Amino acid sequence: MEHLMTQLALIGITSLMCQWASWYLKIPSILFLLISGFVLGPMLGMINPDQLFSSLLFPFISMSVAIILFEGALTLNLDEIKGHGRMVTNLVSIGMLVTWGIVLLASYLILNISFAVACLFAAIVVVTGPTVIVPLIRAAKPNSNIANILRWEGILIDPLGALFAVLVYEFVANQQGTMQTFWLYSKTLIIGISLGLLTAAIVSEGLRKHWFPHYLINTAVMVLMLAIYVISNDLQEESGLLTVTVMGIALANKKDLDVSNIIEFKETLSVLLISSLFILLAARIEIEAFLVLGWEIFWVLLVIMLVARPLSVLISSFGNKELTRQELMFIAWVSPRGIVAAAVSALFAIKLEQDGIKGAEMLVPLVFSVIIGTVIVQSITSRWLVKL
Repeated sequence: MEHLMTQLALIGITSLMCQWASWYLKIPSILFLLISGFVLGPMLGMINPDQLFSSLLFPFISMSVAIILFEGALTLNLDEIKGHGRMVTNLVSIGMLVTWGIVLLASYLILNISFAVACLFAAIVVVTGPTVIVPLIRAAKPNSNIANILRWEGILIDPLGALFAVLVYEFVANQQGTMQTFWLYSKTLIIGISLGLLTAAIVSEGLRKHWFPHYLINTAVMVLMLAIYVISNDLQEESGLLTVTVMGIALANKKDLDVSNIIEFKETLSVLLISSLFILLAARIEIEAFLVLGWEIFWVLLVIMLVARPLSVLISSFGNKELTRQELMFIAWVSPRGIVAAAVSALFAIKLEQDGIKGAEMLVPLVFSVIIGTVIVQSITSRWLVKL
């Protein structure tokens, strides 16, 4: 028991130190967190996430991601994307499919992995996410057009990307037909959007009519959010993230409803959760797994950054006259991967291994290589690019 408590304390202290270093050096915290996870986990053996949390590890990861996405969604105001709604919609739909197709071909042809693993790897790395986008925006300071589009894309594409990964998994692992996959997608959207809007309506009514004393508001909102997340997932797998995202956006855009106190509370909680998750997920990876990938992963990374992202933005912006060429160039360059990609890859790697699919053990190091590569390169270059 004492050893487990020591691990928890070590994760907390390390999280704080990484966040402070990020603030002081103006470098995204994810880099310090991942390095710390590698050092404390596989290198020194001081943290063992599977021993620490046992069967509760992935439920903890899933619910933490739900809190992070809900907090991000609470900051999304529809007024911020007036004139850019079509661009955001295209990025999280057409752009996502373009990215998936290009990464699928590149990873299958360049890397020595099965088609099933290539399909799922490509589906997972379509997501960006607020955990890496927001710090990058804060450091680079682009104009409001760029910042709002990237934030909206990052928060919306996380639940949609996670859902897309589920559909791809069902297709490649369980041989689901096209109609079954379409029905699964439709069912998830219906349940996610309906429950999200319904819960937001109930919560907003409760806040307006003071159903809860002031000191219980944040607790009540978080408990209700987690409850509907679990209910949604019980009704349809992986619909929970969409539900809490819709719930957050709906609450953020309710008239005469102040969610600033809720956002402040969730931001504090999210910082701790994000830090802990990156350390835990990195601590589960064996260093040897990266060595197996070889130099080919760098070619795939180049395709993701220099071909897939620019092409998806180009197609998504077709007919767009509100954004300048410089703004589109910045958006086309910035797409770092974050916590959702890391968490989803860890979950599906286990599923693929249980299904006996060859090369399943390569999924997590592949995704983490993309996370590390995109964050390092884009965080260094974005501040320079925004000045052009």
